[in-house]
Amino acid sequence: MANYDFQSDVLPLKNVLFRLALRITLSHEEAEDVVQETMMKVWSRKEAWPQIESMEAFCLTICRNLAVDRSRKKGRAAASLDEEEASEPADHSYAADPERRTVDGDRMGLLRRLMASLPEKQRSIMQLRDIEGMSYKDIAATLAISEDQVKVGLFRARQTIKKKFIDTDSYGL
Repeated sequence: MANYDFQSDVLPLKNVLFRLALRITLSHEEAEDVVQETMMKVWSRKEAWPQIESMEAFCLTICRNLAVDRSRKKGRAAASLDEEEASEPADHSYAADPERRTVDGDRMGLLRRLMASLPEKQRSIMQLRDIEGMSYKDIAATLAISEDQVKVGLFRARQTIKKKFIDTDSYGL
């Protein structure tokens, strides 16, 4: 089948793995630990690499499982990512309009809170599809569910986010 190389095929996935782990664990430190543990597990299963169809799906599956296990062990409730979010570089296009920056920041914070309030499976599906840009087939393989379940989960997640976002944005709740 495929001939994979750790440096060229696995290491470039570390940012994708980190974002997935962060969405599940809601902690930078936990996400970093999950990524490191994922890399070690992938390396330890090097003998199985020739049978792997998609290295990305393989790594994401391991990462997701480790992150879910850690979250369950910690017994964490879904918390806001506001305090854990990475500092982003300043966007100078908004420099002349601080009100717009504040409104946009508030909306992004609301969106993060709404995503964090989704059930874990819907949150994972939305992360992999809308943020990572994965195909339905790869998401289904990563999460060990059918493509139809991916589509339904994504639809429900988007509908929930849309409804809550509009309600909160309109009424300020």
